[in-house]
Amino acid sequence: MLVVSAAWAQTPSRVVDVATRPGVTQRFLLLTPDHPKAAVILFAGGQGGLQIAPDGSFGWGKGNFLVRSRELFAAQGLLVAVVDAPSDRQSAPFLGGFRQTREHVSDVKAVIAWLKQQAAVPVWLVGTSRGTQSAAFIGTELRPDNGGPDGLVLTSSVLRDPRGRPVPDMPLEKIAVPVLVVHHKQDDCRLCAFADVPRLMAGLTSARRKDLLAFDGGTSQGDPCEAFAHHGFNGLEREVVSKIADWIVGR
Repeated sequence: MLVVSAAWAQTPSRVVDVATRPGVTQRFLLLTPDHPKAAVILFAGGQGGLQIAPDGSFGWGKGNFLVRSRELFAAQGLLVAVVDAPSDRQSAPFLGGFRQTREHVSDVKAVIAWLKQQAAVPVWLVGTSRGTQSAAFIGTELRPDNGGPDGLVLTSSVLRDPRGRPVPDMPLEKIAVPVLVVHHKQDDCRLCAFADVPRLMAGLTSARRKDLLAFDGGTSQGDPCEAFAHHGFNGLEREVVSKIADWIVGR
């Protein structure tokens, strides 16, 4: 089924369900620009249960930075997959307590394989906030030669976490693919302070290429850990996505 996004542009999109673990499917919304240069799998933050309907609408999370910016990624010539929680995690806590599990890795590995069958392009994982705990963990578990991603983008990374393992505490030395870290200098979320970014960068000792993009400005509204604060690059979406895309494709 083709659906039309209500975001900045109009890119053909459809809902895809990929079989993964026995009896489980992984749903994502796929945006298909002409002649994609690379593919990105987008991981929303929070509880991660987007509850994507067959018509492509979202039951939760449509304001998330990556979700609301999906058309901007497609406009940069990237094949886009916005991933939901898998079929066996479609109720609370959704991806809560699941992001750093073998099952989550298997689900995303199936999406990577599906995308590579559709287009012979590199596949990158892009996470924001708690979505960075998905992207980074999968990057520590899978290499490109065993079904893993070709690169990682970590935006508004979880750098402290009293309820679990933050990104800097993962075995980041296992990540050999390129890694781009994107953060707002005024991020006031207590879990994502810009002052803690150096510890994340220092852990990426094996990354073939690594870089930090730091942003200023924009607008901050509401809870500092939510999507329309500086934490979600409110008002900077076009600039942030453009620079991410340039880094991915090497422009």
